[in-house]
Amino acid sequence: MAKDFYDALGVSKKATPDELKKAHRKLVREYHPDRNPDDRAAEERFKEVQQAYDTLSDPEKRKAYDSGGGMFGAGGPGGPGPYGGQGGGRFTGDFGDIFSTIFNRGGGGGPADQMRGRDLETDARISFDDAMSGTQLTVTIPKSERCPTCSGTGAGPGTRPETCPHCEGRGIDSQGQGFFSISQPCPECGGTGQIIPSPCQTCGGTGLTHQTKRYKVNIPAGVKDGTRIRVAGKGEAGARGSAAGDLFVTIQVAPSPVFERLEDGNLEVDVPITIPEAMRGGTIEVPTLSGTKRIRVQPGTQHGAIQRLRGEGPPRAGSRSRGDIRYRLNLVVPKELNDDQRRAVDQLSETMNGIDPRSELLRGARARRTGKGASNG
Repeated sequence: MAKDFYDALGVSKKATPDELKKAHRKLVREYHPDRNPDDRAAEERFKEVQQAYDTLSDPEKRKAYDSGGGMFGAGGPGGPGPYGGQGGGRFTGDFGDIFSTIFNRGGGGGPADQMRGRDLETDARISFDDAMSGTQLTVTIPKSERCPTCSGTGAGPGTRPETCPHCEGRGIDSQGQGFFSISQPCPECGGTGQIIPSPCQTCGGTGLTHQTKRYKVNIPAGVKDGTRIRVAGKGEAGARGSAAGDLFVTIQVAPSPVFERLEDGNLEVDVPITIPEAMRGGTIEVPTLSGTKRIRVQPGTQHGAIQRLRGEGPPRAGSRSRGDIRYRLNLVVPKELNDDQRRAVDQLSETMNGIDPRSELLRGARARRTGKGASNG
């Protein structure tokens, strides 16, 4: 594990939240277990990135990390500092445990109840069609889970954790400094409120083991690119049987070769039409999410005109309604004409009786030039 969370993400200590997120997503995609099957080094790097981002993406945890590195020891998370690693036959926790103890000590429960597991994040890519109709996908997550030998207690067979005699189970060591009292995680139990005289040999007293889990995630119909889906309770297991964190899956939607998704939740399609269709009107076939439909092109349709099919677009989040599909009608002009087509165009031109569509434009330009000359005179 990296000694510095910023180094783990490859960013500076002044990195903005957006820079942290961008670096995290890039590294998660690079080292995700699905891309690196049976690669232990990649899996460890993936966990390192997740742990670093979990701390630095939380403003309070980041502030504590930046200002209190010495407090947590030079060894980094899980290292040999005063609150990392193991010693004296008891588990002393890691950064995630300590931060949870400091910042989550609300009402109710002892220290172990407050040491909620870390949230995890991963990315998942789906097709445009699956985004429109909804789907279910499977994500693979390396994570800490309750030890199967001790059921998460950290204690060896036939034993159980004992209340820490130093803090009497509070998990906090308070020291008076004049008018002030400084509280910090108990140095004897690492903030857990318990010690383990006989640690479990499988997990070394942590109550957790590294496992790879697969979870099914339901993707709602109409999901947008970048949507973050929360899977409750599927993050890291909490220490000593406390609540697990959550899993957040960021959805990446592949672009469609046909439809463009607009900011207002509708879809737009460029539909080519011929000059005769634009001039005399007609019925044309256009694509929809479920197949095709026919729409009416009005006589005299101009290039770029919009036709709309209401309720044929993506499902709207939190509603039974759907968006629309907008069809932008674009005139297609042939680059080459055969003899018959050229004669037909000539005949059409003759029937137009010399109509000049630029007459108004040029009349205004001439008037402007004449007026300018008069003013200069």
